[in-house]
Amino acid sequence: MSKLISFDECERLSTKQVHDLYRKYVSRSQVSLMTSFGFGRELVERAEGAWIWTRDGRQILDVTGGVGVLNHGHNHPRVLAARRHFSAQQRMEVHKAFFSPYVAALSHNVAELLPGDLNISYFPNSGAEANEGAIKMAYKYHRGKRNTILRADISFHGKTLGAGSLTGSTENSFRFPGLPGIVVYPYGDIAAVRRAVDAARTPSGECDVYAIMAEPYSASSMRCWSREDLYELRRICDEHDIILIFDEIYTGWGKTGSLFYFMRYPELMPDILAYSKSLGGGKASISGYTAREPIFRRAYDRLADVILHSTTYYGFGEETATAIEAVNVVVEEDFPARARDIERILRPGLKNIQKSYPDVVARIAGVGALWGVFLKGGPKLLDLAGKAAPGFSGDPQFRTKLITLAVIAELFREHNIVAYYSPNVENPLVVAPTLAAEPKDIEYFLDGLDKTLAKGLPRLLSRFVQEKVGSRWSIGS
Repeated sequence: MSKLISFDECERLSTKQVHDLYRKYVSRSQVSLMTSFGFGRELVERAEGAWIWTRDGRQILDVTGGVGVLNHGHNHPRVLAARRHFSAQQRMEVHKAFFSPYVAALSHNVAELLPGDLNISYFPNSGAEANEGAIKMAYKYHRGKRNTILRADISFHGKTLGAGSLTGSTENSFRFPGLPGIVVYPYGDIAAVRRAVDAARTPSGECDVYAIMAEPYSASSMRCWSREDLYELRRICDEHDIILIFDEIYTGWGKTGSLFYFMRYPELMPDILAYSKSLGGGKASISGYTAREPIFRRAYDRLADVILHSTTYYGFGEETATAIEAVNVVVEEDFPARARDIERILRPGLKNIQKSYPDVVARIAGVGALWGVFLKGGPKLLDLAGKAAPGFSGDPQFRTKLITLAVIAELFREHNIVAYYSPNVENPLVVAPTLAAEPKDIEYFLDGLDKTLAKGLPRLLSRFVQEKVGSRWSIGS
């Protein structure tokens, strides 16, 4: 029998050993992807707040915010303490024969924080699962008599078959089977939504739309619905008895300067809200979707329907206990205010960088602690490199991707800053720091970005391409 790796041995693995194990048992392409950015060539020793320390002694500022997971920062002390307490008391994780005080309390707390009758919650593991559950509830609400669902052309709802088929992103480069009856509308275009609803009719002439999926703020493109159009979207759904689902998987729990983005608008309310990411405090894999009470009651509140949507890990004890503390931290430490404080530094700082480098920075866009720096595509000569690079032939965004990746690599290599880019639509450099970041951390990032862009595109591109040619062209695949 082959020797198993113990926990202690795992913690002593070298970077090369980890790479070798990934290549053999996980994904060779993932190793190529990570190392192409300059990341993944060293292992992390520890992380706290907005900072990461590697085994070789580097201290790295993390402005990725864990792609929405780390509103609390790395290893928030209260979140860690809650998990230690749960474990030390030998609490039970999950059992079908017993009720969970953690599910009960978390459901209550979410209902207290959300407006109106958004009262009934379910807690699966991932954002995609939350969206899938919301879609199922909407379909069941109409008892299977409606067959059309609307989603935006620019959207990200997950990568399962169902949620993936509702995702409008260039990340979906391969067509999988998906939900039937999907109609696509241009993001934020209320007139197009109205036309799509009017066009979707049953043979008897009744409305055939059971749900509309919408991201009030798109974290992958830094676009938002207008205030007026969100209210009109709500009115259309009311008029035709359509379930309105807001996906705030990324933007929830304070990231945009309000608890959820939609809550900045009085009396605006979805029928179902999906959320995840920072619900777990950066330590637990948990998501949720919360429905208006009449929606849930009609869809599922009968004995025959109780287990129509369930999962083994629903309400997993340590995950829900972690989420209870994470949500209380969001409220007590006023995460929305922290996001607004970050915006007061980031917005003018990024605007100054845009003014300083107009030939490089096309625009900046964002809200709270979620921003995008949109870099210009550079000379057309770069398209020749795109044609020669495996996986990039014919990619219309190749030049923008190449420039953005060159900036990210330089930030990491020379300034110990880890950032990322959104592969959706215009491929912005995403600046989404944890809400635990201090003003000096934000200033440090702005200074690093300024010094990086000051080197000029030719120098940045030359260094980046020289490192990748012949060995690392899988960066966008």
